[in-house]
Amino acid sequence: MDTQPDFDPAALEDLLGGPVTIAPVASGQSNPTWFVDSGDRRLVLRKKPLGATLASAHAVDREYRVMHALAGSGVPVPRMVMLDDTPERLGTPFYIMERLDGAVSDESALPGYDPGQRAAIYDDTARVLARLHGVDWAAAGLSDFGRHSDYYARQVRRWSRQWAESKTREDAEIDALTDWFAANTPADSAITIVHGDYRIGNLMIAPDGQGICGVLDWELSTLGDPLADLAHLMMFWSLTPDQLGGIAGLPLSDLGLPEPQAFLDRYRAAGGTTADLTPFHRAFAFYRMSVIFEGITARALAGHAAHADAMKVGALAPACARIAADILASDRKI
Repeated sequence: MDTQPDFDPAALEDLLGGPVTIAPVASGQSNPTWFVDSGDRRLVLRKKPLGATLASAHAVDREYRVMHALAGSGVPVPRMVMLDDTPERLGTPFYIMERLDGAVSDESALPGYDPGQRAAIYDDTARVLARLHGVDWAAAGLSDFGRHSDYYARQVRRWSRQWAESKTREDAEIDALTDWFAANTPADSAITIVHGDYRIGNLMIAPDGQGICGVLDWELSTLGDPLADLAHLMMFWSLTPDQLGGIAGLPLSDLGLPEPQAFLDRYRAAGGTTADLTPFHRAFAFYRMSVIFEGITARALAGHAAHADAMKVGALAPACARIAADILASDRKI
């Protein structure tokens, strides 16, 4: 990604009341994110990118709101410092949060950790997701954070619309998937807080490597079906290491990584939904990612990508569509 901020640092210094040191967070394809040191304060700035964006995309205000609401819930999140939902100060809306101590791995195989640590991290990944899905969203002040019904019907409409708006090429397979999902949408299994991009790469690992100390990147969060988060996370058992850092084809037991059914059992034992994770749910997760990846390509071509390898990541769109089609063709479960 660009190592120069897309805003005037002096405006940030005026806001924080003194000199700042800024460094880019070298991950993520969506909202530009910066480490900010101001005196003895260690902060993170996350902002909407410059340039035209799709409706509802890059919703930093929603990220701020849900993490603020989850404080004290048992779901580990950073402490929120402030939100500015106007473009006056830094060119686009942004928020500031405290920086957590820990590490983030873009690879689901967790290189650098031993098998025992990997097992503990995945165990906590399941527990935290179950905890999120158990939060009383009404009591947390999130009753208006999303609609209370027809989640998948709305998701099918949203991502089919975004495919039409962001596609940079023709893809008959994605078109066919769009039609199939519209004709085969299931009823919701439940309504919970949904993270929207729950995966190892969006979790901060505790310094001792024994669990999760923070859940990050809430841009796609809403109220919805918990199976969406579960299906999204479980994609990584079908993606290879060179496909978004997946773990397909790796010796899972030797590495301390769970088999997919074992992870699902741990999630359910921790209080997660017991509803059936069907081929629809699993295939739709891949279809949704194919549309997201196409959007990354579109932003890269427009010169607004948040990461240097945006074109490489965006090229995963047809691969995800192929996996979705294969799941539906074989009607296979986990």
